[in-house]
Amino acid sequence: MKKLFMIIGIAGLLASAGANAQTTTTTTTTTVRTTNPSFSDQSYRTALGIKIWDGVGVSLKHFVAPTHAVEGIGYFWNHGFRFTGLYEFHFDIANAPGLKWYVGPGAHVGFYDDHYYDDRYFDGNGSGTYVGIDGVLGLDYKFADIPLNLSLDWQPSFEFGDSRGFIGSWGGFGIRYTLK
Repeated sequence: MKKLFMIIGIAGLLASAGANAQTTTTTTTTTVRTTNPSFSDQSYRTALGIKIWDGVGVSLKHFVAPTHAVEGIGYFWNHGFRFTGLYEFHFDIANAPGLKWYVGPGAHVGFYDDHYYDDRYFDGNGSGTYVGIDGVLGLDYKFADIPLNLSLDWQPSFEFGDSRGFIGSWGGFGIRYTLK
């Protein structure tokens, strides 16, 4: 829980620092200073980076429409591997340039070893390949002057199989390099 509050605090500080940034627009005769434009004009199209939580994931996010993105995440940790695909709907946050919130559905496939589920459920039936459905709820921030995107999200899921069910501990803090 302390880890979650620390991540939320860091993301909030970065968002508030970036919200005060200014851009300069030059015309042939005058320099005009304005606050950052609304994020409603998409500021990046594709971003590649990592997502950190209980392990490390490789994250690729691509906007297929101005407010719709797909994200693929490959999580690697000492108890297995999990690939998650998400479809995200992004929404502006008033008076917070560069910051959006998002929500959406997804699915995953996980490859786990016995130790992971034995430690959690003590049933001795943990290794295998499992599929599930996911949701996502998060914040996405794009810095105006550098190609950096930060995100923080929660990804609850429901996994199908023996001794499976609701899992509310997925998500993470994403750090991505943005491409136009």
